[in-house]
Amino acid sequence: MLDNADIRILAALQNDAHLTAHQLGEILHLSPSQAGRRRQRLENEGYIQGYAAQLDPAKLGLQVQGFVQVQLGLHDPEHSASFARLVSTRPEITNAWTMTGEADYLLHVYCADLSALNGLVHDVLLPHPAVARVQSQIVMDQLKRDAPLPT
Repeated sequence: MLDNADIRILAALQNDAHLTAHQLGEILHLSPSQAGRRRQRLENEGYIQGYAAQLDPAKLGLQVQGFVQVQLGLHDPEHSASFARLVSTRPEITNAWTMTGEADYLLHVYCADLSALNGLVHDVLLPHPAVARVQSQIVMDQLKRDAPLPT
């Protein structure tokens, strides 16, 4: 069970993962050792799964962000697993979800340009034997970026 201090630690770390035990202690009005032990427990129990830097896609030359919906024509376990392996090997696919509804998968992609997105769709995704249909949407502007989870 999470108490109020745990929830406040999680919220603070989502905003700044670099907070030290001393800084967390100040925020929570706890000693640094208490704050550090609580953080360690939250990590050990899997509430905190890791820490990552948020990079600027444009500065990395990734000018096109998009979502790609994939509908499979073959849904047997072998083809589904094969498609999942393909998705896991492609660095331009940063997130992938299985979905209900018309599309079986939703892929979040970052590409250098439209030509690279075209190549991903036509040279990688569509040739897969299980894929029946691919539909892509290009992000025009991102209004909110990877917001913290509600705590």
